[in-house]
Amino acid sequence: MSDAQSLQADVIVVGGGNAALCAALAASEAGARTVVVERAPEASRGGNSAFTGGAFRVAYAGTDDILKLVPDLSEAERATSDFGSYTAETFGDDLLSMSAYRADTELIDTLVGRSHETLAWMRGHGVRFIPIYGRQAFKIDGRFKFWGGLTIEASGGGLGLVDALYARAAKLGIDVRYEHKVTELLTRDGAITGVAAQAEGRRCEIRAPSVILASGGFHANTEWRARYLGPGWDLAKVRGSRYNTGNVIEAAMRIGACSRGHWSGCHSVFYDANAPEFGDIHLLNQQKNYFTLGIVVNAHGERFIDEGEDFRNYTYSRMGAEILRQPGGAGWQIFDSQTSPLLPDEYRVRHATRMVADSLPELIEKLDGVDRERLHKTIRDYNAAVDRGVAFNPAVKDDRRTRGLAIDKSNWAMPLEQGPFVAYQVTCGITCTYGGLAISPQAEVLSEDGPPIPGLYASGELVGGLYYNKYPGGAGLTAGAVFGRIAGRAAAAHSRNIH
Repeated sequence: MSDAQSLQADVIVVGGGNAALCAALAASEAGARTVVVERAPEASRGGNSAFTGGAFRVAYAGTDDILKLVPDLSEAERATSDFGSYTAETFGDDLLSMSAYRADTELIDTLVGRSHETLAWMRGHGVRFIPIYGRQAFKIDGRFKFWGGLTIEASGGGLGLVDALYARAAKLGIDVRYEHKVTELLTRDGAITGVAAQAEGRRCEIRAPSVILASGGFHANTEWRARYLGPGWDLAKVRGSRYNTGNVIEAAMRIGACSRGHWSGCHSVFYDANAPEFGDIHLLNQQKNYFTLGIVVNAHGERFIDEGEDFRNYTYSRMGAEILRQPGGAGWQIFDSQTSPLLPDEYRVRHATRMVADSLPELIEKLDGVDRERLHKTIRDYNAAVDRGVAFNPAVKDDRRTRGLAIDKSNWAMPLEQGPFVAYQVTCGITCTYGGLAISPQAEVLSEDGPPIPGLYASGELVGGLYYNKYPGGAGLTAGAVFGRIAGRAAAAHSRNIH
């Protein structure tokens, strides 16, 4: 087993993030000898999952369902938390409506219907869930009100999630091969027989009758971004893993796998203008997603979006594309002291590109590359248009809006008039791509001719057909876990049948 050239297994999992590890755990607990083949070195393992906040979108009827996932809540926490509900119907409607009803309804039904049971299964494998008090709840009248369909996250965020899954994999004896870049899927008579990979400068083969692909999309491939997403996308900063370049998608399509989904679409966010070109696990919190609490302007000093269109986790995933369309692909988020205390940790890190001043003229003078005269007018017009007769409430869509502007702000409109004032320079950070491989609800990779490719399964961000145009925050980790678990079980069963 130590010689990669002669390694045999029942199930091979390609990738090393949440979807891959859930697949490996499910295959292993079903009795399959499982090998995880991860392109990254051990120090950079975890794929995009390690860069996330760890939020999971899950269907639940009420507090009792949350307590099944978070049983260690104290009595005080229960008394001061209004979890509300997020029904399967609402979850499904969010996914479908945000895709303009293009999403695969069978995949959506599977994702939603199995979301709660899958998270309970993950908890049984050592993943601890906690309420998202810091990022998805505001305290109103003494109780935390959760908003935007997001209630729980993995303890420790994305890194905590990844560490918990790898700890469990180690206990189950799952073999993890780092620095193995899969270059080819091996087949015989149309069925999967293993993978070929580059490791330590040489080609090696790992044989198994079942292979699960969970290695992410192509967001880190500069040439593919320009080819599929369009002009200018080669300039976007990469928020997550540098190893998600689409090579495994390409290998699957070479053997006849069917492509599906929104290949010209992606998840992209407002991102710190001076962040590194690739995600740095030691410099997280580069995204700037609470634009709903202020205004966003471009280099012309003009607003270009409705910052209050909806809760931020329903709109944030297209904001990278919006800023990339602006002059220079950059802009500024501006807040005053009425809302800046509500900004979460991602705005408070030392490496944020931040400007602070006691007055608006002083702040505007500090903003490089902005039409200052136009910005003064933009803020004056915005302040005058705010409907001050409606109470501000960040925990609900409060209908506190502006009226009469070219682009009105629909909710949470607060005038910028109380110092100190703060501005954050932002650009585009790409998180993941939406196009990928076609799968069945059983996580089987479908061929171009229609039937599944025997022995080939997939989960995670390389699956197409779930997201179009927009993405509801927290859906990705849940989808990776749900279809990863399904793929692991199905791959183990296929290997038993082959043997």
